[in-house]
Amino acid sequence: MPAMKPARAVRPENCIYSKHTSTTSRAQLLRPTGNQERRQHTQTQAHRRRLHSTAPKEDVALPLSSLSASSPPSPLPKMKPVAPLGNLPLSQILRTYLITSISSSPALMNASTKTLRAMLESSNPLFDLNKNPLMRWILLETFYKQFCAGSNKAQIAKTTEELRQQGYSGVILEYALEVLTEKKSDEAKDVETWKKGMLDSVDMAAVGDYVALKWSGMGPAAMRRMKNEQAPSREMEAAMHAICKAASAKNIGLLPSAEETWTLNGYHNWTMDLQRAYNIGGKSVMFNTYQAYLRQSAGTLAKHLEIAKAENFTLGVKMVRGAYLGSEQRDLIWPTIEATHNSFDTITSALIHRSSNDLVNPTIPSFPSIDVVLATHNAVSVSKAQTWRQAQSSRGEHLTPLIFAQLHGMADEVSCSLLANAKASEGDEKAVKERVFKYTSWGSMFECLNYLLRRAAENKDAAGRTSETRAAMGAELGRRLRAGVGLA
Repeated sequence: MPAMKPARAVRPENCIYSKHTSTTSRAQLLRPTGNQERRQHTQTQAHRRRLHSTAPKEDVALPLSSLSASSPPSPLPKMKPVAPLGNLPLSQILRTYLITSISSSPALMNASTKTLRAMLESSNPLFDLNKNPLMRWILLETFYKQFCAGSNKAQIAKTTEELRQQGYSGVILEYALEVLTEKKSDEAKDVETWKKGMLDSVDMAAVGDYVALKWSGMGPAAMRRMKNEQAPSREMEAAMHAICKAASAKNIGLLPSAEETWTLNGYHNWTMDLQRAYNIGGKSVMFNTYQAYLRQSAGTLAKHLEIAKAENFTLGVKMVRGAYLGSEQRDLIWPTIEATHNSFDTITSALIHRSSNDLVNPTIPSFPSIDVVLATHNAVSVSKAQTWRQAQSSRGEHLTPLIFAQLHGMADEVSCSLLANAKASEGDEKAVKERVFKYTSWGSMFECLNYLLRRAAENKDAAGRTSETRAAMGAELGRRLRAGVGLA
């Protein structure tokens, strides 16, 4: 096991798609590929080639035969024209356009990031959110409202209800406070703080929602135990079971974030033990997160499928592209963004079709009961999954229980397209009405600052996707303007 790493200034969060904080790599994991995009972003692509220049040549391309594990997917049914972003309030359209415009300007983005970091770390009263009402108002009306649900039960209820009214099936709620140090601290206090935040999250979530979490949120002692592949302490175990029991009673799924590879074995041990205890009778309370950018993820998933089949429990699977590219050993990660895309889509295909393929090949005749969360902003991966599932539905096949999830305030064009497809296909019994959830963080503005810093960094890194979002918001503003003067 590699040696324990030093403390990071900003710890990656339970992000559903890419949580690392490197300013050179997040776009590599998340941005769709294609000839058109490569022409548009030649500078970024040149950097990507430099990043992977040491990879063995034979690793660059992976077989794609697994993406057609069943019969070739049929096209999605023809939908009547729908304005996907038409259900978003004007304030959200304008705020998203503003933030993505800031993200596209290096000078404005750097200034925004420095300001957020000063709010978190500086002792200057100018940046103190409790002493400077103007600074507090600016943060509230921009980044905080864009990415966070609120700081109290009433605000969170209002935000989550607005998301449901937009058509989302529900939310994935996470308490924003993080334990960022790896130094020794008061373990009992750390665990109790985490437990309270988690129980509050379960209380505020609605029946059928999800709650996100991090085992490392219980503090440095939890990280050390995962690193050493030790069982959780008595206090940690009691807190974990209290959360699981509360979630099970309310039919809420728990989505733990994957940790770095140096704690990953311990992470999986803890999560699988809780799945054995609570994912019974076809119910999914605890999930496991699998990071497609890691070479080992498909093999780990195959082993977990075997265990779930042998021990007769439902395997909860949350698929993400990756989280810790900036801190992991390069040989543990697929060498190119194309290979990472292939990994994500191939694993997704195995889960949707519930059958082995080139990457996921468990030694069992059939898959166990599974429940899947596809957490991705990648429109290509979303489209593939939709197409496969629609083909299954057209053939009258049983569909794998599955939801799509995107971050609150990001990739709304992807989320709303899913919602628009479902709305447009109303009345078609064979059309798949996909369930879509938004992942949102809650806490005071100060507690959410680390989370907001990562959202700012992600917007900066994923330049291609950010420009697509800004273009989509601009087009929607134009559509509404034309409609207002009778031209649409």
